[in-house]
This record gives sequence, structure tokens and C-alpha cells, in this order.
Amino acid sequence: MNVNAQTRTHKIGENLISAISAGVVFILIGVVFVLAQPSNLWDSIVSFFSSFSLRSVPGIGISLPAPANPAAHAVLYTAVFQFHIGLGILQIILLAIRLTIGSPIGKTAETMGNLVKWFGGAYLVTTYLNNTTTISRWFMFWAGILIILGLSLIVRALVLLAKRR
Repeated sequence: MNVNAQTRTHKIGENLISAISAGVVFILIGVVFVLAQPSNLWDSIVSFFSSFSLRSVPGIGISLPAPANPAAHAVLYTAVFQFHIGLGILQIILLAIRLTIGSPIGKTAETMGNLVKWFGGAYLVTTYLNNTTTISRWFMFWAGILIILGLSLIVRALVLLAKRR
């Protein structure tokens, strides 16, 4: 097989992975809405965003947007958790596919980083966002998100570094 045919085959495989991934995301959004239907997720989303105002970050003295009562949005937090778990599972499946078909290392590293990001986000949602969420826990959640994003980038870098050796 020549280089052009091999490149074309990898490109088709990557396009197929992207299409499957996009389709699963749309299905996942639908599933989350169906699971939350008795609670009317759409009304919860509207209520969540309408309750935003500038709130003082405890101990820092700066104001950032936050809901007036973070604990009042447990239905939305549950849906966000379910979405994170669904995307984390998708990343596991994509990683298995990428390793099987021999995807480029950059794509594999991206998938590993995404795995950390989605499961880390799910952990933070269950840890900080629930019926007893306070304004302090709200801002702790967002600090945790920044940490998870940093960890995700480090995982990507480590996968790329491991490939070079």
C-alpha cells in the first residue's frame, strides 16, 4: 500500500470517528432530556440562567457571575452529571477505536485528555453541585474545572511525550 492510499485510509477512519462522535453527542443530549423530562429540564435551564447576578467570591473580594441560589438547580446539575458521564464513556469507546485502527498519536492524546476532562468534570459536579451547594462551593467547582482542564492538557502532553520515546 502506498503512502497516499494509507493517508487516505486514515483520513476516512478519522472522519468516520468524528461523525460517530457527533452523532453520539446529539443522541446523548436527547437521552439526558428524556431522563429529566418529569422534572422539565428546559425550565430548569431557563431558571438557572435567569438567576445569574454578580456575586462576591468569598475571601477574594472580586465579583463574578453566579446563580442567586446555587442549591436551587439540582435538576440541572444531575443532567450535567449524566452528560459528563455519557461523554466520558464515549471517550473510552473512541480511545479503543483509535488504538485499534492506529489513529495518529495527536488524536489519541486528544481523546485521553478528553477522557480526563469529562470524568473529572463528572466528579466535580457530584462533589460540589447538589441540593446543598453554597456560593463558596459554586466557586470551588469552577476552580476545580480549571484544575481538571490543566490535568487534561498534561495528560495530552504525557501521551505525546511517551510516543516520542
